[in-house]
Amino acid sequence: MSAQWQPSLGAWPIELGVEFRVWAPRPRTIALEVDGREYPLERDAEGFASIVVEDARAGSRYGYRLDGGNAFPDPASRFQPEGVHALSEVVDPRFEWTDGDWRGLDPDAVTIYELHVGTFTPEGTFASAANHLDHVADLGVTAIEVMPVADFPGRRNWGYDGVSLFAPSRAYGRPEDLRAFVDRAHALGLGVILDVVYNHFGPDGAYQGAYSDRYFTERHHTPWGAAINLDAPGSDHVRAYFIESALHWLHEYHVDGFRLDAVHTLIDDSPRHFLAEFRDVTAESRREGQPPPFLLAEEHRNLEIVTRARADGGYGFDAAYSDDFHHELQRMLTGHTDGFLIDYRGSTEDAAVALETGWIYSGQASAFHGGERGTDPTGLPLPRFMHCLENHDQVGNRAFGERLFHEAWEHSFRAATTVLLFSAATPMLFQGDEWLASTPFLFFTDHNEELGRLVREGRRNEFGAWAAFNDPRLRNHIPDPQADETYLRSVLRWDERDEPRHASALALHRSLFRLRRGEPALRWGSDAHQASLSPEDGSIVVRRSRPGARDMLLLARLTSSGGIAEPDIDLDTILDPPPGAGWEVVLTTEDDGLVVEPMPPQLDVAAHGAWAYFHRPGAVILRATEPAR
Repeated sequence: MSAQWQPSLGAWPIELGVEFRVWAPRPRTIALEVDGREYPLERDAEGFASIVVEDARAGSRYGYRLDGGNAFPDPASRFQPEGVHALSEVVDPRFEWTDGDWRGLDPDAVTIYELHVGTFTPEGTFASAANHLDHVADLGVTAIEVMPVADFPGRRNWGYDGVSLFAPSRAYGRPEDLRAFVDRAHALGLGVILDVVYNHFGPDGAYQGAYSDRYFTERHHTPWGAAINLDAPGSDHVRAYFIESALHWLHEYHVDGFRLDAVHTLIDDSPRHFLAEFRDVTAESRREGQPPPFLLAEEHRNLEIVTRARADGGYGFDAAYSDDFHHELQRMLTGHTDGFLIDYRGSTEDAAVALETGWIYSGQASAFHGGERGTDPTGLPLPRFMHCLENHDQVGNRAFGERLFHEAWEHSFRAATTVLLFSAATPMLFQGDEWLASTPFLFFTDHNEELGRLVREGRRNEFGAWAAFNDPRLRNHIPDPQADETYLRSVLRWDERDEPRHASALALHRSLFRLRRGEPALRWGSDAHQASLSPEDGSIVVRRSRPGARDMLLLARLTSSGGIAEPDIDLDTILDPPPGAGWEVVLTTEDDGLVVEPMPPQLDVAAHGAWAYFHRPGAVILRATEPAR
């Protein structure tokens, strides 16, 4: 535990024993049960009760009896060894950290690898995941984004049904295992961004409402029902509860940042929005020697206020999802038009807009959302936008968990990946994409029988509007979320990395990350510039530059064979090398070792510009030569 961190909720060992503190204004009476002994508690005017129990220790089991009933787990429990319905365990937060030299994440240089602990390895534990982090470090990313680990009901879950928001899931190991995982990541030069869910509680095992009726408000509603109370009476303590959850992950587990789930459902009409307060408090409470935590918002509305600086009246997040880039590429490479994809043309012209400005929708009408969507992103640095080709949602919310390259032409995916990792936007990969993993990522749960039946039916019914599943008999083939097989099919197969097709894809990703980190023009700064355009449908050109660095140029063909930048196309000098210089080839997606059975493109990088013809989708990266003297 950090020297400046002092919990105000939960149970923590002190010199005299263990201190317990809970917010419980709702029940008429409350008593603490520790290791079979009961201690009646008195509450203050705000509903807080606290006590020091000298006989308690790390490992003690405890809970709170509300109105004389059975003992409930602590809403701020640090561990639930027998599941979310059982007693809590007192945890000693002390750990022999070895990351004293770790200096956190630079928000302008973050590259993200998203992983799910339960499916990242066959063992599905923090310990086994830690043993595979060298692969992620060798890939060249700077941070891992860990899908939610807060404890959930059952043996497996994506994590978005979490109910114990201070307790790492016992399905993955013990608290000390998660600490060792983070410590190992830092030793390898990887930051850890934790996915947290503060917009709802899971449907089973959430006992917060038994302690207080102020966690929710009927003022606002979300897809899960009444919204989390962020602006109604009692909201000050609710806000503090969620922020303390984050602070505990920062200090007790040394995480470097957070991905906040679906921030549009954090509805708050108070003078200081919850997201702004979250930024302020977590930045102020940073660990010694660390920068403010990196904050990523899952935000589909294209609201520039989310990443606008606090000094300029924004919420101050470091990055937000730019779904437009993903959706445009999905439409382009798969041809799908269901759901939100109806708003996209599958156009490289539109994709180039997202590359240059961050997103596409900045106030235009959206058919899917039923009104205007988006705000003007002018002035936001490109790293404030998170771009990806897919993530857990975009894979797992497909009926059969198909990855993009399972449906699209593999060479199109390789070209699109090159665009993603060349661009200045903050990129994110999903686990296994770097080697073209054969495994899907399906939606899976392990709820009780009745809730599981509802989840199964709901999962299949939600695809009723999709053209491919108009027939209910076809929907019955959608994998059962409750089945063991559904989960097991989603576990990565690490042995396939050595097969030529997978190994060459991995080599391409490593080469692209190496260029991103090594080329001065590909490092973001206040003086950096990126321009992009589509000279014809199916192709994208991106140029990056910084004073004192040699310009970098990307030519990509995404959907078919064809030429890029024929001499008769006016490209507004984007292809012109700097005065006195030319272009030299740095990498193509058809290089030996980066693809099986290469089909090299035809290239002309004469002094007047650059031209390429691709025999299949691909990309080439060029660097300006030193000016002639």
